Amino acid sequence: MTLPFETRAQPPPFSALRAFEAVGRLGGIRRAALDLGLDHAVVSRHLRALEEWAGVPLLNRQREGRALTDMGERLHKRVSSALQEISNATAELELVRGAKALRIWCVPGLALEWLTSRLPHFCALYPQVELALRSSDKSPDFGAHEAEVDIRYVFGDEVVEPGVVSGAARRVELARPPVFPVASPELCASLGNPACAADLLRAPLLHEESDGQWRSWFDANGVTCADHLSGPRLWHAHLALAAARQGQGVALANPYLLHDDLETGRLVQLLDPASSSTVTLGAYVFSARADRWHARAIADFRRWLRSEMAPRGPRYSGALSREGAMTTGRITAG
Repeated sequence: MTLPFETRAQPPPFSALRAFEAVGRLGGIRRAALDLGLDHAVVSRHLRALEEWAGVPLLNRQREGRALTDMGERLHKRVSSALQEISNATAELELVRGAKALRIWCVPGLALEWLTSRLPHFCALYPQVELALRSSDKSPDFGAHEAEVDIRYVFGDEVVEPGVVSGAARRVELARPPVFPVASPELCASLGNPACAADLLRAPLLHEESDGQWRSWFDANGVTCADHLSGPRLWHAHLALAAARQGQGVALANPYLLHDDLETGRLVQLLDPASSSTVTLGAYVFSARADRWHARAIADFRRWLRSEMAPRGPRYSGALSREGAMTTGRITAG
């Protein structure tokens, strides 16, 4: 039997075929939209355009039953096979190229205070990988191929399990570090060396984009605070820490952002860990394009990151170690 679409001289748009493949594979428009990182209305338009091109209904729009019609099933089988062949071809091309580009976007604080100094170590282990690091306060559009990897700090208690799919990306949790108050030695002395969490209510506090982190920290330590906490909003963790080093106030920090501040004495931890609760406000999360999750460069970088960020001792003090850092390899910053 000849299918209506077999006689077409020009193929349909690739975006329509990609949307159609996802609908057939996942069993619905909304699931396909989530997988592709698109609005479900966009996926619907792609399907209507494909049906107009084909001249036959491809989607079973009844509330129950299969997602695709009989003709849709036949087309889906061939489209899926073609897209898989394209994926195999690009993977083979990557292997032939040898050197692999890896574009990484990272939340600014971690990029500046922790990741940059460690990338030479990765480059020494994997010299075939060409790294391009971009510090950014927003995530890349994986669907538009802006980057292969993204590292964000995600607030909340929900643990991101390995390989969790979100839109066009897969995600895994790297680390959930404790946060604690730090200040310059001079400011600490002027505050009378605070002994408990409640003592910090009278201290000048430094915030990122809001006072939410400090409010959560006080709440975890059983301290009731006012509806509004005063202090400058500095938007980024590394800016709050820079202000703390200058003696402007008390900042909340985690071990990955402190570099060697505690060892050199530029900053001090205000409270004895025994006198305050261990508080975590969120986690660093690794994301990568779902279709390249198992690509060698991405998998190697993911394993290396998880090893480097593994907790090593109280307050993750070992996470600050620069052991193994080298100066070889190729890195570009963007």
